[in-house]
Amino acid sequence: MSDLLLDLRGMREARDRIDRTFEPAALPAFDADAFRVGAPVRLTFDISKDGSQFHLAGRVVSALTLACGRCLDDISLPVDLPFDLLYLPHQDNAGGEEVEVEDDDLTTAYYLNEEIDLGQLVLEQLYLALPMKPLCRESCRGLCSQCGANLNTATCSCVHEWTDPRLESLRALHDTSDRQG
Repeated sequence: MSDLLLDLRGMREARDRIDRTFEPAALPAFDADAFRVGAPVRLTFDISKDGSQFHLAGRVVSALTLACGRCLDDISLPVDLPFDLLYLPHQDNAGGEEVEVEDDDLTTAYYLNEEIDLGQLVLEQLYLALPMKPLCRESCRGLCSQCGANLNTATCSCVHEWTDPRLESLRALHDTSDRQG
């Protein structure tokens, strides 16, 4: 059995404390273009059992490496994210009618075969930790749109004047009137 699977059959008490550390390579496959896990992931949580429901409340602690949204340099993002989830047994969706997603649905997850997939729990929390637009710093100048130079570390001699191509015929008329006048 994988360390990433929590066997619920082995839970004898109504409450327990889980503390595990995973190497980044042990996590399930994910979109490596979004981020890389740059440090071991520590997962600690209290688990309480109520019939077939399991309540998990704890933290995911690690560090992510991701690209700055402007200059593409790698940045390190420390992660210390609390979570509070209710796990219910997986039931096949009968489909049919549309259902509106409620706030409680966002904190509800499902387990299958009496196992909670801790790898998926960790990945969900890491994705939630990602900023909308990661920046190496607020004042990041980004990349030159013409030559690609990192404007934080280099200067370029590109001319950054944009002209609207729809106005070129007017510019030609203006240049002609300047020469005649």
